[in-house]
Amino acid sequence: MRKLIVVEFVTLDGVMQGLGSPDEDRDGGFEHGGWAGPFFDDAQATAAVEGLRPTTAYLFGRRTYEKMIGFWPSQPDDNPMAAHLNATPKYVATRTLTDLTWSNARRLDGDLASAVAELKSAGEGAIVVLGSGVLVQALVANDLVDGYRLFLHPLLLGSGKRLFRETGRPRRLRLTSCTPTSTGVLMLEYEVS
Repeated sequence: MRKLIVVEFVTLDGVMQGLGSPDEDRDGGFEHGGWAGPFFDDAQATAAVEGLRPTTAYLFGRRTYEKMIGFWPSQPDDNPMAAHLNATPKYVATRTLTDLTWSNARRLDGDLASAVAELKSAGEGAIVVLGSGVLVQALVANDLVDGYRLFLHPLLLGSGKRLFRETGRPRRLRLTSCTPTSTGVLMLEYEVS
């Protein structure tokens, strides 16, 4: 049975919005896009490549899929992240997209909870969710998340979409790894208890 792992870059106040570039996600008038760039270092790059090994599938929400397909398919295979993303099965939770053109991408049909539970029961390794904040909220609400790999940045933004919103009830996590980077980012791994 595969585990479902949520991988996110977040600020200390829990913001996950617009980490990559100034115009990545301006919803709600968000003006802090690109906040993660100054904190990236070799330790994070190494952790990202190591995280590829157990990943046997990716799960994306529509918006994240659309953002990813605009970049990764055109990257060379000598980039380990690009090679893995392009070759690995990708599932997209969407009600609107019908034509998924990224290699090995499939639409996740039907009820989200049932479809994800079926994906988890088929195969070994991990299904990794990158970004996809709305999708993550639904996965948490349906108790489908098995673990979190968080890159906690020493930054307070004060506004923006947060990773953990209303969860309905407390959920206990067990810290399995904590590694600081040269820029003060904490790379945290949690299992859901």
